[in-house]
Amino acid sequence: MEETLLTLDREKMYVENIFREKLNGEEFLYWYSIQGKGGQQVEESDSWVDKKHLQYWNECIDNTFITKDLKPSVIMIPNNVRHIMA
Repeated sequence: MEETLLTLDREKMYVENIFREKLNGEEFLYWYSIQGKGGQQVEESDSWVDKKHLQYWNECIDNTFITKDLKPSVIMIPNNVRHIMA
């Protein structure tokens, strides 16, 4: 986890959560993230953590599933945290 957290700074990934659900014998993963603009793309990284991430993604993620980017209705981030994210 420590090495993974180091990759997030280059990506301008401020928050990344992964939720796991088992439903009818199938396992589903859901990602929630807050990412700034202009960060390094995971595909451009030389980190072994990111390479493992992409390997997992290619082996396990159903690319035919259409993802949905939800538009937030309410964003609650304290000013001191928002300032750091900027």
